[in-house]
Parts: sequence; structure tokens; C-alpha cells
Amino acid sequence: MTAHDYTLIAASQSPDDALNEVRHLVDGVWIDSADGATFERQSPAHGTLVSRIAKGGAAETEAAIAAARKAFDAGLWSDLSGKDRATILLKVADMIDENRGRIARLEVLESGKPISQAEGEIEGAADLWRYAASLARTLHGDSHNTLGKDMLGVVLKEPIGVVSIICPWNFPFLIVSQKLPYALAAGCTAVVKPSELTPSTTAILGELLIEAGIPAGVVNIVQGFGDPVGSIMTTHEDVDMVSFTGSTAVGKAIEKATADTLKKVSSELGGKNPQVLFPDADLDSAIDAIVFGIYFNAGECCNSGSRIIVHEDIAEEVTRRVVELSREVPFGDPLNPDTKVGAIIHQSHFDKISSYVEDAVAAGAKVEIGGAPLSVDGMDGAFFAPTVVSNLTPDMPIAREEVFGPVLSVLTFKTMDQALDLANGASYGLSAGVWSENIHTCLEFSRRVQAGTVWTNTWMDGYPEMPFGGVKESGQGRELGRYGLEEFLEVKTVQMRIGRTRANWI
Repeated sequence: MTAHDYTLIAASQSPDDALNEVRHLVDGVWIDSADGATFERQSPAHGTLVSRIAKGGAAETEAAIAAARKAFDAGLWSDLSGKDRATILLKVADMIDENRGRIARLEVLESGKPISQAEGEIEGAADLWRYAASLARTLHGDSHNTLGKDMLGVVLKEPIGVVSIICPWNFPFLIVSQKLPYALAAGCTAVVKPSELTPSTTAILGELLIEAGIPAGVVNIVQGFGDPVGSIMTTHEDVDMVSFTGSTAVGKAIEKATADTLKKVSSELGGKNPQVLFPDADLDSAIDAIVFGIYFNAGECCNSGSRIIVHEDIAEEVTRRVVELSREVPFGDPLNPDTKVGAIIHQSHFDKISSYVEDAVAAGAKVEIGGAPLSVDGMDGAFFAPTVVSNLTPDMPIAREEVFGPVLSVLTFKTMDQALDLANGASYGLSAGVWSENIHTCLEFSRRVQAGTVWTNTWMDGYPEMPFGGVKESGQGRELGRYGLEEFLEVKTVQMRIGRTRANWI
């Protein structure tokens, strides 16, 4: 297809931002790497140099863990009242709002995502900090006054301790804000490792935390790569818990790495999320949600609606309309507010996306639209065309595995049981959606589908109050909501005898 078959937004400006220098935050102090090592990040959309980052090693990682351990054991944060912790979290939220433009622009330059989307994510992140602040003030345990007249039972909920937080590149500021404020609300201390592809906005968050008055050592940030930084963060004996978002393969490796020290692991991993359309679906709403679900963040999203399972009576119409609307989605310059889809994060990931489509075609699939690079005027980045692939069998990798790009797989069904077999057939279970005007259909599907989140007649709505996480190979544990706070807590039972009423054993 030619460029005329798509909606493309050419470069409107060439970023001339000053080079962003990024360092580690350890025990309240910004430091360079002990060996002076650095690495650089170029914009995946513009090809320009964005950031120069201190490359962390064992020295910085171990120092950060030691600082977090010392701060926790000294009670610098955990001994504060919920009110005092909440006050600082609320200050951070306000400062996130004040710095929204600065944070969003850096996120665009390092990730390639559209500026309007980045601004929305930063706004959402501030809301997460405010909600976590409310949890800090309402955290409580339980009491049991029915154990007999001479016994009172109390259940305490205490912070788990030092938490290693490892974040991905696709939503760098939003995802750290789904983890860190909840850990802090619980009273934990933390060592944070952002992705080496998107390090800068987490460093800005560190600046805001210091300005808000968080004690030194409570939050530490180490820049660098999985080896050695991430490896040390997951195996060190002074770390009590690991909170990780990323690929299922890395999540499994972390589970194995933590086995020797029996750390708690909370993981949010991959997804191959289905939207199931029954014949009575509101197609106007469903088509828009499908297009949003697959092209949002260029499909580089664990919640991407990467496959639709459509009743055969409406499959032809749905596919045709999805293709037509796909042509209207604005791809191109992420600094243009009108752009909806930006660049792919890096070339090797672009190649992976391409290989899924090529292998599907070789196996007999039909590309309805896309499946190839896009050329955007004035842009040097890797842009992948909006892609819809049909004539699939459920065993094809493109229909079962996480592509993590703007590629939609189309499957068909006849009965509810068939739809559920297809929906549950993948090894993932993060989210799912159902489209029907019949509430009974929606409820039956919601109860029987294997997913941590089910959307009915909508897609990818999210709120700080609602827990998020998956089943099967999509991970374990939950973020957001009160459940997100519970992840960072240990339960302690206290049993108190009232008076000397217990008969002597001897």
C-alpha cells in the first residue's frame, strides 16, 4: 500500500532539547557510576540524541540496597504516621502536575509515544499518587473479640521491608506510579530500576521526591541494565520483595532468581488479550474500541486488544470496518498533538513485529491492511503500519503469542463455548473483553473467561480504585486499588491473654 492509504503526520519540528544527563539516586544523593561508565539513548522517532545516562554496576546497586535497608530498619519512613506519609505523597502528586509538560516531553523523546498520550499518562500518574496517599491514612488490620473472655486477637499489617521495583519502557512514568506510591503508603523503602530505554522520567520523579521531603534512603534509583543491576536487585539478601513489570520470559527468570532467598514477587507480565464480539454487539462502539485497543501506544501495551474473536455472522463486516477505520488513525510525529500512534521503541523490536506477520503469511494468513514499515516525512524512526491479519488458525504464533505491536489478529466462532475455548486457549490471562447487548451473555463470559480484568462493552478503562493484574502466565499479584497496597504488607498475628486465666500445663 502507498502512504495515501494511511493517515500520516509529517515531522512538525526537530527536537533541539539540551542533552539530558541522568544519574543514580543513592541515599538522597545524586551520583555518577563509580567507574564513570555511561550509555546513551536516542529518540526512536527522531533519531536524535536525547539522554546520557550513568551506567550502573554492582557498586551502585549494592549501595542503593544498603541505603534502603538502613532507612527501613531505622524506621525513617515506616515509623511515620499514615498522615505524615500521605502528606508527602500528596506533595509529590502536586509537583507531578506542575511538571507535566517537562515529564511528558522527555517521555516522548525517549519512547516515541505521542505527546497527547504522554500528557494524559502523567496526569493519571498524579492521580495514582493521590489515591495511594488516601490508602496510607486508612491502612488498618483486624481485631477478634470472640476468642473467649480471656483472649483478644489482633491482626497487624506491617510493611514488608525493602522492595526492588523494576519497570518497563512502554509506560515508564505511569507504571512506576502504579508501584512506588503504594509501596511508600505501606511504609516500605525502595530501590527502583527504570528501563535503560526510558530512564529520564524516573529520575525526575526522584527529584520531586527529594523536594517533597522524603527521607534520604527511602527511595533510591539505579540506572542501567538487567545485568548486573536487575540481577542484583532480585537476588540480594537484603531485598524483601520484587515488584516487576515486563515480559513473561524475564518474569519467569526473576521467579527462579528469587527462589534461594524466598522473596515475595509481584509480577505483571504479558498478555494476548481477546475482545469477543457477539452478533448483537453495538458495532459502532466495538469497532472504535478495537482500533483503540490495538493501536494505542503502537500496540506496545500489555493490555493491548491484540486479537478479536468475532461471531462468524458479523466477521466480514467487522473486519472490513476495522480496516477502514485503521486507515484514519494518525501515525507519525509524536511531538504533534494530533498524532495518535508514534514510533516503535527500537529496531530489533520492529523486526520482531515484522517477523510475526511474515510467518503468519507464510502459514496462509491474509494481511487485510499494513504489515510493513511506514515512511513518515521528516522522521528517521521506525514506524510500523496499522496491521490487521485474518484467515488465522488458533495455533499460529501470531494468534497465541504477544506481538507487542500494532498488529490485530482476527479469529471467528459460532458458539459461546467456542469463543471461550479461543479466549482461554492462550497461555496468558491478563484481560479480556466482551461485546453484547445481552447482560446474560456478558455475565456468563465474564465468569468463565480466564483473565484478571474483564471489560464489557468497553475496552481499557482503568481507575486507581480497581485492582489490576493477571492469571496464568500474565503474572501474579495485583496493582492498584486496596489490593495494590496489600501486596507490600506482611500480616502479623498478635494473641493477647487478658489476666492470669490460663491453667498451668504442669
